[in-house]
Amino acid sequence: MALDGSRRSWRLSGEDTAGEPTLSRRLWFGLAGATAAAAVTGCEKVRKMTVSVPPTVTIVTETPRHPIHNPDTALKELQEGNQRFVKGQMQHRRQTPQRRHELTQFQQPFAVILTCSDSRVAPEVVFDQGLGDLFVIRVAGNIVDAAVLGTIEYAVDRLATPLVVVMGHQSCGAVTATLESLQGHTMPYSDIATLVSAITPAVAVAEQRPGDLLDNTIRANAEQSRDATVNSPEIKKALDAGAVKVVSTYYNLDAGTATII
Repeated sequence: MALDGSRRSWRLSGEDTAGEPTLSRRLWFGLAGATAAAAVTGCEKVRKMTVSVPPTVTIVTETPRHPIHNPDTALKELQEGNQRFVKGQMQHRRQTPQRRHELTQFQQPFAVILTCSDSRVAPEVVFDQGLGDLFVIRVAGNIVDAAVLGTIEYAVDRLATPLVVVMGHQSCGAVTATLESLQGHTMPYSDIATLVSAITPAVAVAEQRPGDLLDNTIRANAEQSRDATVNSPEIKKALDAGAVKVVSTYYNLDAGTATII
């Protein structure tokens, strides 16, 4: 490459003219190779930074379950789910994105579960159920007040839920606090006193039964909440029509079993 004026260009060795700087073929090819390698390396870095492998998406399609309207069928479904839980053979069905999308416009829970807020007593886990299956109410001591009763009535009347289950559980803290309060002749602080007052009538019933007072009170308290539910005029009307069943159960933390009492 010849020089023109103030501009200089380079010729390959063997093609130079007198006085003009030259570039050997070996050096020229070396520079070209280095430039190409740098370009490839740079592209490879960009590729590594920008290209990602999308995560594997598993689409699970479940056979839709027909809505449950019969109280006995609903109770059987809960019992079978609890058996799976106890054996460690949970199906975890109806927990897919497909199921979530199905429930955006409606719900048809087949059971109302009133239970304690205790973190060890999760109805969907204990009964191996999925989204939209259970209408769950959780409050310490599984007591029934106006708000809880109204919630149960809503599920039975508006959602046509055929089963109501009141579930007490082993080692209930709210019942323990009630017994400690009565035995120590002290009233708990703040609004915990509301729980104690609601559970207290069950203690008198439990004292008439043989065995452990705490365990008997837990069971008597669940039965008390069941009876309060049954005495609701709205629930009684559904009971008389055979549209709903109300039962009380006891959940054993050790065994994982939920049994009717």
